[in-house]
Amino acid sequence: MEFLRKLAKLVSRFMAVIVIAVAALALFLPAPVGAVLKTKYVNTLLGIVMFGMGLTLKFNDFKVVFSRPKDVIIGCVSQFTIMPLLAFLLCKLFQLPIELAVGVILVGTCPGGTSSNVITYMSKGDVALSVGMTAVSTLLAPFLTPLLTQLYAGATVDVDIVNMFLSIVKVVIIPIALGFIINRLLPKVTEVIVDILPMISTLAIVAIVGAVVAANAAKLMECGLLIIAVVVLHNLLGYAVGYGVGKVLKLDTTKCRAISVEVGMQNSGLATTLAGTHFAQYPLATIPGAVFSVWHNISGAILANVFLALDSKKKD
Repeated sequence: MEFLRKLAKLVSRFMAVIVIAVAALALFLPAPVGAVLKTKYVNTLLGIVMFGMGLTLKFNDFKVVFSRPKDVIIGCVSQFTIMPLLAFLLCKLFQLPIELAVGVILVGTCPGGTSSNVITYMSKGDVALSVGMTAVSTLLAPFLTPLLTQLYAGATVDVDIVNMFLSIVKVVIIPIALGFIINRLLPKVTEVIVDILPMISTLAIVAIVGAVVAANAAKLMECGLLIIAVVVLHNLLGYAVGYGVGKVLKLDTTKCRAISVEVGMQNSGLATTLAGTHFAQYPLATIPGAVFSVWHNISGAILANVFLALDSKKKD
């Protein structure tokens, strides 16, 4: 078990490098990668990630919702207003074709990312607020993600709100609930495996990225630079605007950092799943989520280092 713990730390430490390596391999060698990592497993893989998230949740994680409701409300309102609006504006600015625009909007309307809590911790941000925001935004996702997708994309594509709601419940809410229940009933078992959960989640995310990139390698080569530019801007603007909202509302620095990370980092695996399930007629719709999965892990680590560097300058 000690070996697995050390391996898990190593995998978590080099998560961004691993994701980039697999994405590059899938892009340039799509056939062999696609033969191993198939898109039909994406839903299952996301379920595994969400199950792992549920295993780490405790009742204490929800205390912040009741003890500091204002902070959580500010964070969640920011989450579901800033990123969808930025997605819509970027699609218009870059005049993205429909199949790419749908994918970008789905990324924007999804809840916070599963690795945002780690990045908040690395950034010396308010981890309790980060965990609370992730939990609440994830629970709100079955309702808000379909409605916001309809709002921003409904004029150009058909959005099946009910089926999208059911999909999110199936691949997100049920696995999280099962993980939470097992954590409550078998806490000792959870304690044993909790250290390796980040590795399992990382490998699942890597597999999702590899499968999607391999399946769309040819089309990604055609529009790669465009979608990378949009994804990078979406993510960085999310960080900046999220932090700015906290500052305007005069929240302390740790809360501003938590909101910045939560807003900027999305559950892009869910966006990829929803794109593949509900917008199969637009194969490229899965690409923004896959690219976001790669990029936001890189940018999150960089952002944490920037925050730490700012702290060091203040001390000097």
